[in-house]
Amino acid sequence: MCVEALPPPPGRLTRRGVLAGAAALAGTMAAATPAAAGPAGRDTPPHAARTTSGGATRGGSLVIRGGTLLDPATGEVTENAVVVIRNGTVHASGPRGSVTVPRDADVLDADGRWVLPGLVDAHIHLSTAAEARDALRRGATSARSGSTSFYQDVAVRELARHSPELAPRLTAAGIFVTPDLGETVLADPDLTPLARLKDGVRSAEALRRVVEVNIARGADVIKTRVNERAGLPEQDPLVQVYSHEQLSEIVTAARRRGKGVLCHSYSEQGCHDAVTAGIRSLEHGAFVGERTLSEMRRRGTYFTPTLTAIAGLAQSTDPVLAERGRTYLPVLKRAVLAAHELGVPLAAGTDSSGGTVRPIGREVELMRAAGLPALDAIRTATTGAARLLGLERTAGRLTRGFAGDAILVDGDPLADVTVLERPVRVVRAGIAL
Repeated sequence: MCVEALPPPPGRLTRRGVLAGAAALAGTMAAATPAAAGPAGRDTPPHAARTTSGGATRGGSLVIRGGTLLDPATGEVTENAVVVIRNGTVHASGPRGSVTVPRDADVLDADGRWVLPGLVDAHIHLSTAAEARDALRRGATSARSGSTSFYQDVAVRELARHSPELAPRLTAAGIFVTPDLGETVLADPDLTPLARLKDGVRSAEALRRVVEVNIARGADVIKTRVNERAGLPEQDPLVQVYSHEQLSEIVTAARRRGKGVLCHSYSEQGCHDAVTAGIRSLEHGAFVGERTLSEMRRRGTYFTPTLTAIAGLAQSTDPVLAERGRTYLPVLKRAVLAAHELGVPLAAGTDSSGGTVRPIGREVELMRAAGLPALDAIRTATTGAARLLGLERTAGRLTRGFAGDAILVDGDPLADVTVLERPVRVVRAGIAL
């Protein structure tokens, strides 16, 4: 049975509702969450986010003074640095004495610490305001959703736009394009006809319908799969669920509306089918082979290995999952190093979900453990991931015109990347948390 070839309804009303709901949620969260105070004597309270007459938040103004500034793009290290943020955007940065500090500026003292741009988690599942806030406080000031069940990520994105101190800047994926939508068929009335399909979301019409509804509801990217899940013991991650033709249908439908596709994948054949179908980024990809990596390099396809999630499987109390994690992790690390050596662009992502938010710094640590030099590992969560998200002129650096997002850490990340797991302070759009 096919889905009727009807266009989805206009998304304006739903997006308006999302905006209103996010604004209300932001107000509730702001009222319930007091501004975080820094260590006694180390800094003065920053200005709160400023709201324009139209209701959109511009961000705060702040000076980060002292500390050692790292620019991941160039590898340049600046001691005793100053970063001036105005209305959420970096106005100037450089050595103290070369940067004019505005009078009466709120100052965050970074003496003795390293200052880096806020990190980017390129694969995370944020379904609640609490999860969004947790990800932010763990250092992820920008992120890309790996899908949610009922468009919660679209609302989190709007929450971040309204009140940046409450959530990372988010690229929303909407709902998963997968054969079995389960309860997600109730995420939008225009999806309910798919419940009648005996074989699930597999026909060209059904695949296009889910993509179209996602985009109408405000999704920035499309998420799909080519293999079953590794995190469910009853599933085999090497079993392929969509063919090359079906994946191509999804990619074509997304491209028609200017959207890219990220694809959950494990087997080499599945990875190859996904890449040659034209996806923008390959997620997980434990068994990706050299022929596919070479194709990824040629096409500029990104690799988001989510090492943190695979490492987490090894700690599972379920024996099937624990063995799967122990087996997959070393294979995936070798794939990451091979990708790096071939010149495949890499992006860091934790695949956090289910209420547990892992620090994006842990993914950087595992990239380093896979064999990447420290600076290149840091780039996977800054400049590299920012480029994947289309934020290469917004995130990943602390230089003029970029977002005023930063983390302060105790220690040199070029000598020990594990310090990124424990940010001492996080700054989001010029607001110190």
